[in-house]
Amino acid sequence: QVQLVESGGGLVQAGGSLRLSCAASGRTFNYRGMGWFRQAPGKERAFVAAISASGLTTIYADSVKGRFTISRDNAKNTAYLQMNSLKPEDTAVYSCATSGPAITTTLDEYAYWGQGTQVTVSS
Repeated sequence: QVQLVESGGGLVQAGGSLRLSCAASGRTFNYRGMGWFRQAPGKERAFVAAISASGLTTIYADSVKGRFTISRDNAKNTAYLQMNSLKPEDTAVYSCATSGPAITTTLDEYAYWGQGTQVTVSS
């Protein structure tokens, strides 16, 4: 069993930055891929970024590539999403999730989810 708790969301002006954190419980964190997803009002949950268990491989959605950076600190059982140059269209609830050992962008392959944190970008 893995429990995930996100933090770091908030209200920011366009062009600003936020850093989301995802704290995980459980001893298997180091062996699991991690992902960030977001859901805007009236839209389906969408993939944002993923990182392999080792942290050596990352994948990004085209919409955030070059602006967002996913990372992890396995010693702290924590994953991060650094978001720069934020745009109003980045407004959403952001959730972290864990997958199996392999990195993946597929929502259904993520077994454990956090409760989400709201990010609001004003224009």
